[in-house]
Amino acid sequence: MQLLDSLGRTINYLRLSVTDRCNMRCFYCMPEAGVVKRGHEAILSYEELLLIAETAIGLGIEKVRITGGEPLVRAGIAGFLSRLAGISGLRHLALTTNGLLLAEMAADLHDAGVQRLNVSLDSLNPRTFAEITRGGDLKRVLEGLDAAERAGFPPPKLNVVIMRGINDNEILNLAELTRERGNPVRFIEYMPVVREDGWQRYCISGEEILKRLAKHHTLEQVDKGAFAGPSRDFRIPGARGTIGIITAVSGHFCSDCNRIRVTSTGQAKGCLFSDEKTDLIPYLRPPDPEGLARVLNEIVAAKPERHDITKDGYGHENFTMAQVGG
Repeated sequence: MQLLDSLGRTINYLRLSVTDRCNMRCFYCMPEAGVVKRGHEAILSYEELLLIAETAIGLGIEKVRITGGEPLVRAGIAGFLSRLAGISGLRHLALTTNGLLLAEMAADLHDAGVQRLNVSLDSLNPRTFAEITRGGDLKRVLEGLDAAERAGFPPPKLNVVIMRGINDNEILNLAELTRERGNPVRFIEYMPVVREDGWQRYCISGEEILKRLAKHHTLEQVDKGAFAGPSRDFRIPGARGTIGIITAVSGHFCSDCNRIRVTSTGQAKGCLFSDEKTDLIPYLRPPDPEGLARVLNEIVAAKPERHDITKDGYGHENFTMAQVGG
């Protein structure tokens, strides 16, 4: 079954957040004090998350990515992932993590059926990494990458938010990981989620990133797979890993968007930067699979053509990435 929106885009990808809590405080993602702690009843149970996933897969979703916050801080996550991996029709199960707990949990994640990992890695300099994450330990994240490969995962994809004056001097070093370790590396333009005067000072366009890389490397464009995200992908000849460029600000990729997302509190969105959201709780408490299927179809049908972020500004309400699921 193919799930299409009103513009004919194939929607085959669900991003499902299991928590808004995190053991880092990356300044572009959440406040230094963290998010307001919600009671257990405010966060979807694993049974409710499974019902959403199973219903979405029944409609045509083929890929599910588990996000947070930091999904590995939620108790019982491996057991949940194992049940999720067993849903008939699911072709691709992935998880995004900051990597702090990966060394201890990589084997359990692999055994549970997770097929690929994305790891946030904004710097290879311990001091810069600690400043961006407000105290994160780079050594632990690198140990987690090694543990993931020992557990049987392909080299995790590394997500890098590039910010002028903060970590843009590391573009070449980070790109080298595609050759040295074989990791795919995705450079992501800084995206504003809260009102901040002069946020554009952090922005480096994808084209500028490519120009910097092209001064030192030949870049070959790579075709994306059916479940690929919004990046334009390239490869340094001979490298195992690819280099991806995500241009949320300078060049919209909305025409190729293939995803919907559900937050850990049960809010479904057709676009990360849209203020439109649908509360799924009435279809989960008590469980109403038919109603849930109907409303998920409605969310796909109402998916906007594009978001409105440009280098000149944006119109969406403030939010933190941890609350929405990145």
